[in-house]
Amino acid sequence: MIVIAAVLLGALTGALKARKRGGNTLDMLQYGAVYAIIFGILGLLATILTHRVLA
Repeated sequence: MIVIAAVLLGALTGALKARKRGGNTLDMLQYGAVYAIIFGILGLLATILTHRVLA
């Protein structure tokens, strides 16, 4: 669940950042994809660490 939430939050953050910088639709898609990947990796690490600590 952490990974899914992180990917969605990353995509939203990237798209909003591109819009704030005056980007067009393709810029928002690219920023959203990159941020989604980065946040997804961080969410995966958080999930692994949480699982190891609680197990």
